[in-house]
Amino acid sequence: MVEPADRPSTAGQRLGAPESFGVSTLEPGLRPPAQPPGRQVSIRVQMLDDTQEVFQISQRSPGKVLFDLVCAHLNLAEGDYFGLEYQDQRKMTLWLDLLKPTLKQIRRPKNTILRFVVKFFPPDHTQLLEELTRYLFALQIKRDLACGRLICNDTSAALMVSHIIQSEIGDFDETQSWQHLLHNKYLPDQDAIRDKITDCHRSHVGQTPAVSDYQLLEIARRLEMYGVRLHPAKDREGTKLSLAVAHTGVLVFQGYTKINAFNWSKIRKLSFKRKRFLIKLRADPTQNAHHDTLEFAMASRDCCKIFWKICVEYHAFFRLFEEPKPKPKPILFTRGSSFRFSGRTQKQIIDYVKDSEVKKVPFERKHSKILSNSSMSPQSSSFRSQVPKESAMSVPLADQPDSARLLHKAESNGSEEPPAAASSANGFHDMLAAPGSEPTQSRQSHHGTGSAPDPQFLNPESPASEDSPAGSPHVVVNSNGLVNGQGTGSSGILGPGPEGRQLSPLTSPLLTDAGCVRNDDEEEARRKKFPTDKAYFIAKELLTTERTYLKDLQVITESFQGVVGKDEAFPESVKNLISTSYDPVYKFHQGFLKEVEQRLAQWEGRSNAHIKGDYQRIGDILLKNIQGLRQLTVHLQKHSECLVEVERACRSSRKAEALCRDFEQQRVCYLPFNIFLLRPLHRLLHYKLILERLCKHYPPTHDDFRDCRAALADISEMALQLQGAMMKMENFQKLLELKKDLTGIDSLAIPGREFIRLGCLSKLSGKGLQQRMFFLFSDSLVYTSRGMTPSNQFKVHGQLPLYGMTIRESEEEWGVPHSFTLFGQRQSVVVAASCASEMERWVEDIRMAIDLAEQSSSPNTDLLSTSLSDNKLSEDGGADLESEEELCGSRSSLERQGHRGNTTVHVCWHRNTSVSMVDFSVAVENQLSGNLLRKFKNSNGWQKLWVVFTNFSLFFYKSHQDDYPLASLPLLGYSVTVPSESENIHKDYVFKLHFKSHVYYFRSESEYTFERWMEVIRSATCSASRSLPSTRKDLY
Repeated sequence: MVEPADRPSTAGQRLGAPESFGVSTLEPGLRPPAQPPGRQVSIRVQMLDDTQEVFQISQRSPGKVLFDLVCAHLNLAEGDYFGLEYQDQRKMTLWLDLLKPTLKQIRRPKNTILRFVVKFFPPDHTQLLEELTRYLFALQIKRDLACGRLICNDTSAALMVSHIIQSEIGDFDETQSWQHLLHNKYLPDQDAIRDKITDCHRSHVGQTPAVSDYQLLEIARRLEMYGVRLHPAKDREGTKLSLAVAHTGVLVFQGYTKINAFNWSKIRKLSFKRKRFLIKLRADPTQNAHHDTLEFAMASRDCCKIFWKICVEYHAFFRLFEEPKPKPKPILFTRGSSFRFSGRTQKQIIDYVKDSEVKKVPFERKHSKILSNSSMSPQSSSFRSQVPKESAMSVPLADQPDSARLLHKAESNGSEEPPAAASSANGFHDMLAAPGSEPTQSRQSHHGTGSAPDPQFLNPESPASEDSPAGSPHVVVNSNGLVNGQGTGSSGILGPGPEGRQLSPLTSPLLTDAGCVRNDDEEEARRKKFPTDKAYFIAKELLTTERTYLKDLQVITESFQGVVGKDEAFPESVKNLISTSYDPVYKFHQGFLKEVEQRLAQWEGRSNAHIKGDYQRIGDILLKNIQGLRQLTVHLQKHSECLVEVERACRSSRKAEALCRDFEQQRVCYLPFNIFLLRPLHRLLHYKLILERLCKHYPPTHDDFRDCRAALADISEMALQLQGAMMKMENFQKLLELKKDLTGIDSLAIPGREFIRLGCLSKLSGKGLQQRMFFLFSDSLVYTSRGMTPSNQFKVHGQLPLYGMTIRESEEEWGVPHSFTLFGQRQSVVVAASCASEMERWVEDIRMAIDLAEQSSSPNTDLLSTSLSDNKLSEDGGADLESEEELCGSRSSLERQGHRGNTTVHVCWHRNTSVSMVDFSVAVENQLSGNLLRKFKNSNGWQKLWVVFTNFSLFFYKSHQDDYPLASLPLLGYSVTVPSESENIHKDYVFKLHFKSHVYYFRSESEYTFERWMEVIRSATCSASRSLPSTRKDLY
């Protein structure tokens, strides 16, 4: 029989390939697709909001027709993130195959309900460009929480539920919120943390449903169980495990703990044979060949096939740029499965939604009682203005140990990030950031509307399982992360992307293995060209730190003066004082830096100047410029006055205070502004230490020794001359910084008061041990707890005057390890440290402070504000007062500052440690800058970053020319070691940073730089004892 001429025939049709019916899910607004002729069948589909819809399809229609009908019904443009799942007669959950006829998969359509759910979970929710898509993802998270599938700690669970409630009923109302929680079940054990949920809900005032969805996804994506669907299996020894698939590759879980991860880049082939699921890895030269294949036993062949299919689809969706083409169907024999991924890849979705102008169609939030202007719009300009920027601070620090929050891509993301995701999310964080959180504006606001991702606490580890200090970082990224950066995500630091969205370090190629991967052979060859003399590397340290110092001076001379110069609120006298004090110093160091750069270029042989004379020396340049710097002593002496005058101007004028506060939110101001004002005084110490190392290295007969010794004598004289002012101003600056972190204090920076130590201790009360933040000054000991205000200030609970205080160790008396009792004139307090060394530091410092107070002439100094000092704050009463005040916090705190969740105080709170003024002084001396190669635990490539160590943190830049950091990593609580043989880091000069499950490797260029980085990082990770001030005085 001859086919009609008007019916074209293709080779594929003649070989029986299935026809492609329906329209793309990325073409909303078109009419539903024409269906094949035949009897119509009704199919019920349950949506994510628990409503059920009935769709009519032809009995011969493939699954794609039904799926497109559902997406058309929802007006969903990003439909390929979703899928339809159902249970077959064996009670096994399956995904509807879009290429096969629906009725061949669903044998009993009348008795089967398909569920429309999220199928592919992207690593970063900022890749979801439509509000409707994020709303549906939020409903999926809500469902996973309710059924116990999304496992997390109580803090994260309470915070997520509070965002869900905010989107459903709006701003906090005590009666309404309690009633809503009584009638709705969001968690299996919801009653146990109901108070936490309501406390979190209080802080979301003014937050829209769209913002709540965004913040909910920001928290959820950092959890280890985010998007994880466990498939039971056993290893060869019979140990019960679970397999799962994610955007990065195949994951192995034991219980709810991830114990291994196989990245797509390391997997050569996935297959199954009967009940055995096989993972074939790419050959690793460092391991034996028989380790190439991993085998897992599953319950049945069908279980293997189900998991294999979803692995194939995940790999294609996240790794490929376009939908894989079907293979020609063999005529005679078939081998293996013909299954393939059908639909658009993530890159195709993002490109389509960005490029197309889809008509906005309003959608309804079924469970929300709030009128919303939500619209189904792909990332349009109006949408971008509404979407909050990523904030690592959405997640409490307890849930993410590194802000910044921020090198906010999960370690599992690294180079293994699917190319599609990497290209589409280009530039970004989050963090982090974030806060997340990082990556990245420093100390951005983290209100409900969100802030730019904060790289400050940017966290490159798995966003789920680890704690991070950002608000998350991160993420610091620094959300504001960190990352202090914010932004992220992770917690971002890279500034607005091409679409106007804030970029996030979490997806930045600079902070993932996808970017800056170095060829080791080229690196080694490059190194061999450079000098190996230790003096050269000491001179190079001078160069790298001078570059950072000049950038810090630019913050004052260009950025700050550019801001205050346009505003009449700032006193002209202060403007002139700053200009006349810092501009000459900045111009001098510009010339100094050029001379050092030229000398290093000659030393390295990058110019012909070395042919004419001796170039392997630096002492002559140091001597010449230090003698020139002595002429600027009159300006250096005024820097202390500048700090005092800026603070006085902020106290006397609200506008001036707001101006300084807003400037500190800018990304270029990555540290508290007052620290920059003292940088020139601190730089004298750096010159002195560098010259001491040179003099120690050179023999007395060396040509450079005489110049270095003369320069050392000059700089020592200058440091001694400015010593008194420097130490006084460091204490004053620290008191000013702490004042911003505390609420309930009348006046902190008063003459005669010295800061000694801050840190976390547990206070014993009627409710048991409660975490409190203690601040030790020369006249009193103040204990606080972190409030729930948007500024995350610490609210004072009480004050213990040191005059007449005694201290006694009381571990045996109370049965609490590392505890001691403080007996004051009005009350006694029992506290416990986290470890024996922490207790020893606190006891030693408190006893020294008591001696100082006994010698003081003013024993009754009161730190507390009148409202608090009038009330004797017992611990129980204080807790009640705290919960009542958390709704609004201190008015001045909300007006005075933005995000401060990544300060040293907050890092100590979340990492349960302490630092002293001695530690701060040592940190001032141990600043360092330079290029390092960085690697994550499970990644292959090394990335070259410009790294600055200061203020107990590492700040990461693409290059030394960047104006602000991409991310930051607070080091308090971290350990620094050398990698072991089992870690297979076969490189020289590598050190390892680790905190809990966070691991980073850094590689330096020489033995000298390796030792210097180890030295300065240890100074931040190991708290100093009180005996160290003598070493500080020895520097002068």
